[in-house]
Amino acid sequence: MQNKYKDLTATWMFNFLALGISLPFTATYAEDGVTDNEIMIGGVMDLEGRSSGLGLGMKAGIEAALEGQTVAGRKVRFLAANDSYTPEKTVEATQKLIEQKVLAFAGNVGTPTSKAALPLLEQHKIPAVGFFTGAGLLRPGKGDILNFRASYVQETKAVISKALQHGIPASGVCAYVQNDAYGMAGVMGIRDALQDAKGEPATLKALDDILAMEGEEPARNNKGPVGVYARNTFIARDGYDSLKAWEKQQGTNCQLIVTVGTYESIARFVAYAHSKAEPWIFSAVSFTGADSFLKALSKFDVSDRVVMTQVVPLPDSDLPIVQEARQALGKEYGYVSQEGYIVGKLLLHGLRKLETDSKPLTRSNFLAAIKGQSFDLGGLNMDFSNDNQGSDLVVMTVLSQDKWLTMPDSAWRNWVKPSETKTN
Repeated sequence: MQNKYKDLTATWMFNFLALGISLPFTATYAEDGVTDNEIMIGGVMDLEGRSSGLGLGMKAGIEAALEGQTVAGRKVRFLAANDSYTPEKTVEATQKLIEQKVLAFAGNVGTPTSKAALPLLEQHKIPAVGFFTGAGLLRPGKGDILNFRASYVQETKAVISKALQHGIPASGVCAYVQNDAYGMAGVMGIRDALQDAKGEPATLKALDDILAMEGEEPARNNKGPVGVYARNTFIARDGYDSLKAWEKQQGTNCQLIVTVGTYESIARFVAYAHSKAEPWIFSAVSFTGADSFLKALSKFDVSDRVVMTQVVPLPDSDLPIVQEARQALGKEYGYVSQEGYIVGKLLLHGLRKLETDSKPLTRSNFLAAIKGQSFDLGGLNMDFSNDNQGSDLVVMTVLSQDKWLTMPDSAWRNWVKPSETKTN
């Protein structure tokens, strides 16, 4: 009986094709996340926790880019789930979205949370697109990963290279970071930059020892030129004391503090150091969240000696994608939402390439539409020809007059006095 039905089905399909009648596009394949009416994209981020400014910004940007957009007659819908920047919650949220049959994940926020989600995505062969982290575990990383942004190594190297160029010695570079995979990604960048600058062997060894420590939040304070704090906490004193102990041990002075953390935690550390009258220069990576970081610094009356690297074009850029984002986002426009908007446009580029080429909307086809390709995204160059990262853009900005401005070399010259460089 089963063979009879198989024969009838084959005859039916043959007759349709012989008459020149094509089957509906959706019947030619079946892929999770694609229905007759919509394409579903998932994302896991902090929407309710202490770093919610980051998650809400990414969500707003992606949604603005996808608003009212259709591909092959299907609405593109973004399903955002909260994890409060907590890996255990990330796993739960990721599993739920997988059960909802999303085509891909986009805009996930955070390194430790991405670290928790990626094995599940790899297992189910679900693409990870434009995650909001510059960590090395996504470059190239296991599974199908497409990064938009520059890495933390690139960001920290950019700042340290400028600092060294303007007279700060390698021994004057210290760090204050989150005590997890995110913070260690930054420490790796610091170590690479100092090694390139032929830094002190004792410093490089101390950084290696810190990076080699295993476990959940190991005791990394008082081990080297690094102070750490626990994720989702704001206590700055222990990390500060760690840096002061290193200064005393080495007979040196920290001059540039490279920070790798979230906006409130880093702002509180900077404020604490200011209360101790430290003459330090502080730098922050893009993940800190430029807009939220600015508000937090203002709350503590910090207005000087803070550098921040950005991985998106500045708000005053005349690039079409920036202008589009500003119009689409309105009051929600900012550095983080700009990145979310770019990630949303990256998704649309890949999906629409399939539509143009009349290819089925499958995960493998989507990845092939971007991997190995170079293309323009609203004036922003995307180059996936040699790796899985589209952009190497790093823009150095400085806090001035309650805003982030392009950092001139004169700022370094004003901050770094000739006497300071004689410490070592």
